[in-house]
Amino acid sequence: MPTSTCLRRPLRAAIIVAVLAIFLHAPVARAAEGTFSKVEVLSAADEFFGGVTKGLAEVVEKVFSDLGEPNAYIIGEEISGAFIFGLRYGKGELNRKGQAGKTVYWQGPSLGFDFGGNASKSFVLVYNLGDVETLYQRYPSVDGSFYFVAGVGVNYQRAGDTTLAPIRTGVGLRFGGSLGYVHYTKDASLVPF
Repeated sequence: MPTSTCLRRPLRAAIIVAVLAIFLHAPVARAAEGTFSKVEVLSAADEFFGGVTKGLAEVVEKVFSDLGEPNAYIIGEEISGAFIFGLRYGKGELNRKGQAGKTVYWQGPSLGFDFGGNASKSFVLVYNLGDVETLYQRYPSVDGSFYFVAGVGVNYQRAGDTTLAPIRTGVGLRFGGSLGYVHYTKDASLVPF
């Protein structure tokens, strides 16, 4: 009897270790992937925007439903204006898990039935970003806006495997729709092309 009891203890210990390894593997795997959960994104949005409104939470929910967990996000500000031909300029910080933030700029032209101007806080969810260098390119954009004092909006931009989902809350007076692109760069530029 004492021999079988001595054999059961190591067997129990091995089973406990195996079960713990299985349960603890999921968070370790997520950290290795470097993606952000919905809770992490809403927490960052809350800190950046100074609170999460119902509209903002619904937009984040929609993006997560469509695209899943992002592996980076950009927080920043932008200004834009249009009278048929439009311009957009922005500056922000790219955030990835376990890495220092990097300053990112964006600018781009648009053309369409679009009138007015607005200033926005921009929270961009980034999907399938491998090397940071792949971010620095032009992303085609179809944009529809209706701002009268304040609003929340999102659109998707895709180039290659990388998809961006800019969530904007802004103030201004603007309405319409346009086609164009947004060019993300390492350095600021007044030239939108």
